[in-house]
Amino acid sequence: MYNPKSQHADEFIDNAEVLASLEEASRESGNRERVLQILEKAALMKGLTHREAAILMDCNDPELEEKIYSLAKQIKHRFYGNRIVLFAPLYLSNYCINGCVYCPYHAKNRTIPRRKLSQKEIEEEVRALIRIGHKRLAVEAGEHPVQNPLEYILDSIKTIYSVREGGNSIRRVNVNIAATDVESYRKLKAAGIGTYILFQETYNRKQYEKLHPTGPKSNYEWHTEAMDRAQEGGCDDVGIGVLFGLESYRYELVGLLMHAEHLEARFGVGPHTISVPRICPADDVSPEDFPDSLPDNIFRKLVAVLRVAVPYTGMIISTRESARMRAQLLDCGISQISGGSRTSVGGYTTEERHDETAQFDVSDTRPLDEVVRWLLELDHIPSFCTACYREGRTGDRFMSLCKSGKISMCCTPNAIMTLKEYLMDYASPATRASGEALIAKSILDIPEGHVRDLTLKRLEAIEKGERDFRF
Repeated sequence: MYNPKSQHADEFIDNAEVLASLEEASRESGNRERVLQILEKAALMKGLTHREAAILMDCNDPELEEKIYSLAKQIKHRFYGNRIVLFAPLYLSNYCINGCVYCPYHAKNRTIPRRKLSQKEIEEEVRALIRIGHKRLAVEAGEHPVQNPLEYILDSIKTIYSVREGGNSIRRVNVNIAATDVESYRKLKAAGIGTYILFQETYNRKQYEKLHPTGPKSNYEWHTEAMDRAQEGGCDDVGIGVLFGLESYRYELVGLLMHAEHLEARFGVGPHTISVPRICPADDVSPEDFPDSLPDNIFRKLVAVLRVAVPYTGMIISTRESARMRAQLLDCGISQISGGSRTSVGGYTTEERHDETAQFDVSDTRPLDEVVRWLLELDHIPSFCTACYREGRTGDRFMSLCKSGKISMCCTPNAIMTLKEYLMDYASPATRASGEALIAKSILDIPEGHVRDLTLKRLEAIEKGERDFRF
């Protein structure tokens, strides 16, 4: 029986409730009055239930669909303005003992070379990332108790934070590693991680077990309940997601929102981020083998519905998607993107663009400077901000500020200042010119008073070589 406060996966992701939600959506999505009522509720910008979101997803009325997109854009601007946070993945190791059939790192794959970075190699990768301007990383590693024990991850985090290059450093390390126990989450928190990220892949238990035939990840309960243990271990910023294309997008939408509702009900704070990757080509993996792969129009609508359903939650898209698709999704609700990414182990210090150890093919292959300039041309502020994490604005503290709308008084100045740092230290002349123009324009969006005055003073200090100011 569905119980969002339950600690048990089969109760907070109750299959019967998912199916009942989908049945109601199929029945009610053609009811114009009901859809308009849901949109009116969504316009209050306090979120929707999984059942309400499912109805919007099934609605095929072109006029009402345009209302969904318009509202998603308004909500995105209300809570995130025109800021887009940038990050890069850092792959430490592709050794893995799981049998996930959609991932080239699966244990039975004999064609992919296995590699694990030493601490010295990690330092070199981090230096390469700092030299192009990154401040925020997402650490990735396959699940392997011998090759990739927790101690290796903790040592790697320590190494990453220790690197200084040209007076700059990595300021936030998010971690995307396998589900673990409460004590391990405590150690990760003590190591200074930002967000703990773990994708469910699919919320359909039968499909999950089919896609994960072997290895620790095959335990559905252990994996699905990981965010509960992470919260118990002090990791109060958690990021969830699915790999769209493994199961019906309608099922996954409901499952994602039920998981978010569960975290809110049990811990008082929902997910800090939701990621929306789609299945894409990789070594010995083809999207054609997955009949539930999403077309672009459905994917775009899915992002918009998620945005109106969880207005306070950051939404992430990776370089799996093309520049064209990413541009469309920015207006639908995406607030974080990766840029200049390599998805292979050691990819930032090798000349090969597509290394044989890559987890998936990168569609948007542009270097970071081009991505920054592209965002500027779209009137977005590329942000390298990590202030909330370092000022202790995490978990319920962050969410309370976000829900009240007060977080923008921190985020906009921080975004402007970190963009200024990037322009001074790394940008090409064309990017710097575009960035300076947008900064001048964005300053005017900050209300007159102390915050604007202090931002202007700090921008002057950055021009003189000072760094790392934050609100």
